[in-house]
Amino acid sequence: MQKEGIMLRPFHGFALLTLGIAAACASVPAAVLGGPAVTVVAHGETVPVGTSNQDAADDPAIWRNPADPAASLIVGTDKKGGLYVYDLKGAQQSFLPAPGLNNVDLVDIDSGRVLVIASDRSDLSTAHLFLALLGADGTLTPAGRIAVGPGEGYGLCIAKPAGIDDVVVFSAPKEGTIYRTAIRQGRGGFAGQTTRLAEVATQPEGCIADPRTHTLYIGEEDVGIWAIDMNSGAKRLVAPVDNVMLVADVEGLAIAPEGADGGYLVASSQGDSAYSVFRLPEETPVGRFRIARGAFGATEETDGIELDPRDFGPAFPHGLFIAQDGVNPPAAQNFKLARWDEILAALETAE
Repeated sequence: MQKEGIMLRPFHGFALLTLGIAAACASVPAAVLGGPAVTVVAHGETVPVGTSNQDAADDPAIWRNPADPAASLIVGTDKKGGLYVYDLKGAQQSFLPAPGLNNVDLVDIDSGRVLVIASDRSDLSTAHLFLALLGADGTLTPAGRIAVGPGEGYGLCIAKPAGIDDVVVFSAPKEGTIYRTAIRQGRGGFAGQTTRLAEVATQPEGCIADPRTHTLYIGEEDVGIWAIDMNSGAKRLVAPVDNVMLVADVEGLAIAPEGADGGYLVASSQGDSAYSVFRLPEETPVGRFRIARGAFGATEETDGIELDPRDFGPAFPHGLFIAQDGVNPPAAQNFKLARWDEILAALETAE
């Protein structure tokens, strides 16, 4: 469904840029791409997902327990299996079978309930949203499935703008259309109304919404990061794949908000197993970091990431950063947990 009033123009220059980047990546080893990156170590990891010897774990989401931040929960996807729930020590709390899920996000709604939404690619011709409710005990209860529009479900993120009752979900199927779905609960459960917000020329995935500035950030994997107006669909390329700050594929996106419009935007620079950090609201480059081997393993070829700068108890007192680990031998893929304050300190030291 086309949203009225949006003019989508082709960006031929970016297509040429993409071809040039692809050629460069084909001829230059990934290890020599990308600018300097500081290193930090993980302070925890989840147990591996149940699907072994495959690309399975993908994207995490964090629910912060306001009464006891150390008792917060992590929801993570196994693309071949379903949704896992972990505690901050990485122990599995529950599992909900639902093959075909990819990205996941969550939001607090009425009466203290937590709504979990995942992109559902089990129907490759039509993107869907898979809904579940997360209990404080770590259990997930299915809450419905909503059709979005043509395309294979892939990227996803949630916004709950101030003063609006609806939960707004942005979907980024592989084909490049960006959808905006307003979800509301009625007597018969959750229902959604979808409009078409914008388009990118090639495959997107990474997605994070900043309701403070009405900005949606979308990662077009071989091109870079777009900032898209959540209402009009107008877009601008704020961080191109340049093999310095970003190495294709651009995968997960996350933000650490500060004040009215400040903070940080973080992207998974999958091509060289690093993470790129940009200062908001100007989206200016700050630096890059990697999670190196320490008490827990390093992270490599990261898909989804998640970030929350608030207090999560003694283990993560000044913020929590979570990254999917795409290479975790001899075990299956999992998620690594790092301290956000240590990441910031390392970046500041490097300046």
